[in-house]
Amino acid sequence: MPDLETVIKQLGRTIVEHKMAAHMSFEEFMQLTSERPEKVMRNIFQLFHDMVRNYVTEMVDEYPEDPESINFVPYDTRKLFVENSDRPFFADRLFANRFLNHVAAMKSGARQNKIYIFEGPPGSGKSTFLNNLLMKFEEYASMEEGRCYEVVWHLDRRVLGSFKEHQVGAFMEKLSHLLDEYELESHDFTDAKAALLRGGDVVEVPCPSHDSPLLMIDKAQRRAFFDDLFQNDSFKWKLFTEKEYDWVFRDSPCTICTSMLQALSARLEDPAELFRMIKVRPYRFNRRLGEGITVFNPGDKSMKQNILTNDMLQRKIDLLLGDSNEVKYLFSNFAKTNNGIYALMDVKSHNAERSIEGVQSFSDRIEFINIPYVMDLNTEVEIYRNIFGRHIEGSFLPRVLHNFARVIISTRMNVKSDAILEWISDPEKYRLYCDENLQILKMEIYTGHIPDWLTEEDRKRLNAKRRKKIIAESEHEGDHGFSGRESIKIFSDFYAAYARKDKMITMSHLSTFFTRWHKELKESIPDGFMESLVHNYDYLVLQEVKEALYYYNEAQIERDILHYMFAVNFEPGAVEICRFTGEKLEITEDFLAGIERRLIGPKAENEARMNFRQETQREYTGRTLTQEIMVEEKQAQETQLFHSLHDRYVFNLKEKVLEPFLENANFRRAIKDFDTEAFKTYDKRIRDDVTFLINNLSSEKFKYTKQCAKEICVYVIDNDLARKFHV
Repeated sequence: MPDLETVIKQLGRTIVEHKMAAHMSFEEFMQLTSERPEKVMRNIFQLFHDMVRNYVTEMVDEYPEDPESINFVPYDTRKLFVENSDRPFFADRLFANRFLNHVAAMKSGARQNKIYIFEGPPGSGKSTFLNNLLMKFEEYASMEEGRCYEVVWHLDRRVLGSFKEHQVGAFMEKLSHLLDEYELESHDFTDAKAALLRGGDVVEVPCPSHDSPLLMIDKAQRRAFFDDLFQNDSFKWKLFTEKEYDWVFRDSPCTICTSMLQALSARLEDPAELFRMIKVRPYRFNRRLGEGITVFNPGDKSMKQNILTNDMLQRKIDLLLGDSNEVKYLFSNFAKTNNGIYALMDVKSHNAERSIEGVQSFSDRIEFINIPYVMDLNTEVEIYRNIFGRHIEGSFLPRVLHNFARVIISTRMNVKSDAILEWISDPEKYRLYCDENLQILKMEIYTGHIPDWLTEEDRKRLNAKRRKKIIAESEHEGDHGFSGRESIKIFSDFYAAYARKDKMITMSHLSTFFTRWHKELKESIPDGFMESLVHNYDYLVLQEVKEALYYYNEAQIERDILHYMFAVNFEPGAVEICRFTGEKLEITEDFLAGIERRLIGPKAENEARMNFRQETQREYTGRTLTQEIMVEEKQAQETQLFHSLHDRYVFNLKEKVLEPFLENANFRRAIKDFDTEAFKTYDKRIRDDVTFLINNLSSEKFKYTKQCAKEICVYVIDNDLARKFHV
């Protein structure tokens, strides 16, 4: 058995070694600064920015080639708000983009000295958001990657022990009072001094304001100093030109450090001795102790005494400096969060006293950041998965769980959207797939997805300006409707009512739950929304079944598109060798019209075909050939034009794919009998078609189980969806 005393001694040595290792000299600090300037020369705004970016991952933009992109990208914020937290906060795409934009602005320096107010309706997660954010900030600041530094003065008694002649009288008088106070029997100068300076030759004076060691350099000399310290590289250029580093040249040390600099400068003939008394240690953020992070809850009473000091340390300073009274170790309670974070958790009760209202200079600095209820349906579903378990998805037919989230979010949206109506003035044309207020469309845009069922004209009209206006409307939504707590209760009731081991939750269950079982909930849902959501679901599952059933000759489609891309550059009647396939083409009107009917539909008028042909030719000469093929050296099949034409071609071919099967009664029965003995009684053609369909729907692309695939195929046939959406 190990010796307990030895183990404890070793533990003590480890603590002492850690404490000693944490300090470095000013010279060592400047060496570190020259080696890692971007990490060392950070103020609180830059540190906070780096912390957020450390935990947040920017995902891939779904439309990287879109010239009308507004940089509305998905962010993975789970490491920041969810992982290792007692109460996770789920940031939807809308809030994550707003938050990251604010964080980027903080780093630039343009928004310093701001008061950020996070506001939102009850139950939107404001407190959870702030708690998790501060927890991760404290964690990051304790890591090597997030370390920042502060000043600790080490006043050396050996250097400061010999005073000038005119200081001795004042010193002896002060010493007499100190001797009386400490009831020391000996009046010997050396003994008294030793009694007050117990602990060695150094008096440690920490800066209560956590000043950066960089501020100890005289402001007038900083530019010249850093000009000499750094090579002429990219960081040096940023340091001297960019707004985020203004603080290095602008800020001054606190009053205690300023007084210390002045007092020591007057006593020390060698400036090097002064800088030897400046030590540097990591700035340790500790929310529980209020160091660097101070959070007041509404029930925390205000301090009666806001001015703090340390009497013993003040006496030691006075003794070393000869009672000059030059350095007063007095500081405000706010000093503990200087270069840190000061937060009020709900401005009510005692926190109302701490907030500042009605003062114009402070009002101008306030910036509001809205935290509404979740408006992104993917995030809403993620909340259900987190609370009830990821297994819940296996109880739903694909899309139904997300449609539950759509119903919840519809109550949080404004019914009318000026931005949507300015973009699409006639919503009636989408009545088969969308509600009259186009909320279903708006929800898709909030997730970053642009639906395929939009017309080509409307897709082109969705420019960056319109898209920004639509996204901006989200800041005025999410303050009403079902709260986060209510949505969880509603989902719990819904799941308990319909989840079965042998039966999937369908859209019929969803519609029944909101329209018949819980009519009180329907009152919060916009009129007609549930019916339109069912229509949207029907349209989308029909497209999936069509695509899963669709046989096509990819090689033939590729040849047709390459020939068309080449041929539109010539007048009908020309005979040319296609540069992409090497085949001889007789470019006639019938040749072009035949491919165009597959690209834009058999019912397209001549005028529409000619406009499409001219537009394709402009795209080919303006971008495809001159930029992508000749400059970027892409193959024709890799160009944006080819992919666009390919999608059109396949879409129009698939429109008719179900018709032969719908006329065959055996097809439906064969689907229901799939994977049973009865399935073997059908003829080979039907067995092959059904097997092909079910296997495709069960693939990674569509994510149906075989049982789900059978159910959805029967649903499409029984509800005659192919004719419902036949135009």
